[in-house]
Amino acid sequence: MSNSVKIFAGHGSLDLGTRIAKSYGQELGNLKHSKFSDGEFQISYEESIRGNDVFIIQSTMPPSDNLMELLIMIDAAKRASANRIIAVIPYFGFARQDRKDKPRVAIGAKLVANLLTAAGVDRVMTMDLHADQIQGFFEVPVDHLFASSIFLPFIESLDTSNLIMAAPDTGGTKRANAYAKHLNVDMAICYKQRKVANQIENMTVIGDVEGKDVLLVDDIIDTAGTLTTAADMMMEKGAKSVRALCTHAVLSGPAYERLEKSTIAELIVTDTIPLAKESPKIKVLTVADLFAEVIHSAINYQSISKHFIIS
Repeated sequence: MSNSVKIFAGHGSLDLGTRIAKSYGQELGNLKHSKFSDGEFQISYEESIRGNDVFIIQSTMPPSDNLMELLIMIDAAKRASANRIIAVIPYFGFARQDRKDKPRVAIGAKLVANLLTAAGVDRVMTMDLHADQIQGFFEVPVDHLFASSIFLPFIESLDTSNLIMAAPDTGGTKRANAYAKHLNVDMAICYKQRKVANQIENMTVIGDVEGKDVLLVDDIIDTAGTLTTAADMMMEKGAKSVRALCTHAVLSGPAYERLEKSTIAELIVTDTIPLAKESPKIKVLTVADLFAEVIHSAINYQSISKHFIIS
């Protein structure tokens, strides 16, 4: 194990960072987080990182302090003469702002990429970006991992003889199709229309789900409106059961209440974002071992393509 590697984690991903460091074979580095009375905070590394490859683990979900903390940690590492600075961002926030979908709006994902580069990051590791093209927003290498390497063993532990993959909206068609092809099962699609964000105007199902065990797959579950509506529609169309796979459990607003009331039998998520609370319907699979493996591969200049079971 290289002594030149040091792993740190921000407040937003402290638990996950601890698990990644343990899986890698070391403890998290010593980091001090000081806060002023007005809420401003300061980060300091309480050990030498001069000449080290520094991995900083932090998902950038709300509040925006998580993103700011990551930027400050990168800047502090640069000023402390770290050899390389790698931002490990299991959940890349602002990824839904990947283009101008109407006049006079920002491309938030590109702005965040610029901020990370300006702060001094040398490499980025992330998982299941909302849009693959965000990788091109960076002028540094991006290791874009897929949760499929974690989800597939879970799926294969189920009885797949009656399985059908489904996309909760047309944007997830490519992802659902990739799973369906790998598992050699059929696919269904939910078509939805929205007038404003987080509010569904209407939805319909494309495909035959009657008598099937439906497995919805998506990258993000936010307010759970789309997913629960899709699940209820699948059951109305005669589905036998509905489960859902979602990489990033944002779960904001009425999400937990909607899940409890919905026909979704089980929601399987990863720990890229810590859950606000537990639910008997939610099963969490950890990404710690995967990120630890990729960190090891990056340090030893090894290929990580074996992790791309479905991409």
